[in-house]
Amino acid sequence: MALRRLGLDRIWLMVTPGNPLKSARELAPLSQRLLQTRKLIRDPRVIVTGFESEIGARYTHQTVDYLLRHCPGVHFVWIMGADNLGDFFRWRRWRDIARKTPILVIDRPGSTHRARGAAASWLQRYRLPESAAKSLPRRAPPALIVLHGRRSHLSSTLLRAQSAAKTGDLAAAD
Repeated sequence: MALRRLGLDRIWLMVTPGNPLKSARELAPLSQRLLQTRKLIRDPRVIVTGFESEIGARYTHQTVDYLLRHCPGVHFVWIMGADNLGDFFRWRRWRDIARKTPILVIDRPGSTHRARGAAASWLQRYRLPESAAKSLPRRAPPALIVLHGRRSHLSSTLLRAQSAAKTGDLAAAD
């Protein structure tokens, strides 16, 4: 949906080396998560990468800073689910992220109303209508668009639970 509606050339699906807001116990090894994620992706324009681990980025603001420094002229858009927007205020230097790159939020089941809160309120003044989606990559940040469409029930939590059910590893499902 993001590729089509924003007219993007590609998406880098970044598999995190570790989420600072979650327990490391919850995560399978990065190599395993990369392999599992690649199995889900069918579009060659979606590149699954673990490069945050390679550059030593622990926080999103570090990733954004790295990309802007090392890829001048590329128009990046930070894409996240509405479930993440609800917790965005907890991210380290979230306002800096919003000031450096436009943000696309994909509506997710059960998260439409949860996508309120400190960050969503602050970003509201920069929110653009869905009809402006094609212009988002070239917009000066802060800029925010929330896209609605066919919503996926897939989540990392659900995928971990399914994997644990297949292997009988109940600890991985917690």
